[in-house]
Amino acid sequence: MSPNRPPVRVAVLGTGKVAQVVHLPILNRMRGVELAAVVDTDRTKARTIAGRFGVAAPRTQDEIWKDESIQAVVICTPSHLHEEHVVEALQAGKYVLCEKPLALTAEGVERILAVDGADGRLQVAMNQRFRPDAAALKAFVSGGELGEVFYLKAGWLNRGVGRARRSWRQRRAQGGGALMDLGVQMLDLALWLLDYPEAERVTAHTHRGSGSEVEDSAALMLRLKDDRLIGMEVTSNLLAERDRQFLHLMGSEGSGSLSPLAVYKEMESGLVDVTPALPPGRENIFTASYRQELQYFVEVVRGERKAALPREHVSLMRIVAAAYRSAEERCEVTL
Repeated sequence: MSPNRPPVRVAVLGTGKVAQVVHLPILNRMRGVELAAVVDTDRTKARTIAGRFGVAAPRTQDEIWKDESIQAVVICTPSHLHEEHVVEALQAGKYVLCEKPLALTAEGVERILAVDGADGRLQVAMNQRFRPDAAALKAFVSGGELGEVFYLKAGWLNRGVGRARRSWRQRRAQGGGALMDLGVQMLDLALWLLDYPEAERVTAHTHRGSGSEVEDSAALMLRLKDDRLIGMEVTSNLLAERDRQFLHLMGSEGSGSLSPLAVYKEMESGLVDVTPALPPGRENIFTASYRQELQYFVEVVRGERKAALPREHVSLMRIVAAAYRSAEERCEVTL
């Protein structure tokens, strides 16, 4: 970026964990970016966090929408507020990066996509796509090097989150539950690796913890219209020594896995390990993914990249809704 070019001024809405651990510290240190405002309905919390990152004072949403010097907004509010906040931000002429899900329903996503200016100014924070190992695996899949990928299994198993203090994540109407919270990310990663083929039907099972209104665990099998399969399991209450996240895919000429990244191909000489050596980094792959995601967003705001309208999020949320229906009715659901 030119040294004479003014910085991109970004506001962050919501001061929950993902904002405090990821978005705020990364934006605060990013070259060519000015963290212009922190917004939260809890003004005391917002004031404390704004001070921590050198932002003069918390602002209200209306002030952000009216401030023409703020070009971009990162939305980290509870899931049920995303649709409202994204629409308001777009109507105010802001570039928007919204944490997943974009809306709680496919219909809500469609309403957002119809807002004037959404195309080119809207991104969904699917940081898993920006992982260095995921990008390397996608190159093998998209290039056809593993042949026809016919089965993919993914999972995200977190320890004890279900036993944490109660919040919106434990309320169905506000977007809580393991399938909505963790499953949305893993389903998107799996479908993205396969270039988002059309889904045909889904079977899902959920487990609701004692005294909870949402599931703490879910498993599903998704059949695609080209007869490929995606299996997925997620939990926010794993009773184990550490969290686990994984993805395995099987192709007619090879296989691939995350994490760690492993890629094998069948060649004339036999099975060969073709796992690429990723450049060493000073941070873990998840922090790196958020940094790459935010860098991409800033480059879109500067006009250096073009953000594609996230139409695939409509399909994603239709699958999630069908999975919940399958679990509730104990049957396979056709999409």
